[in-house]
Amino acid sequence: MMASKDELTVPKEDLADAWQRMLPERLHGGDKAEVRADGIDDRTLRVHIKTAGHQMLEFDFAVKYVDSREIDIQLTDVEKDGQSVDERTDIMQDLILDYRRHLHETAQALHHYTHS
Repeated sequence: MMASKDELTVPKEDLADAWQRMLPERLHGGDKAEVRADGIDDRTLRVHIKTAGHQMLEFDFAVKYVDSREIDIQLTDVEKDGQSVDERTDIMQDLILDYRRHLHETAQALHHYTHS
């Protein structure tokens, strides 16, 4: 079996910078995002999103590039006012689904950058 030629070749810091510029354009007004390269895996980004308003919710995601186009998103933490919360409620699941969609939209918007 041949190895895939469709591997991500963008340096991780450059990729994190591109995501940092692109993701806020896709979030709801007032939501804030911080994107950084993972310290261990060159294909993974760490995304921290703070919701706007009085909810004081914060979401952490690991976004891993499977190849130059496809991403795998894992929720790693949800906090409210600094305390972990149960992400299994319907309201939380809706928010998580919404943010996952924004992460996929960001990856799609960066296809020209990640797919050579």
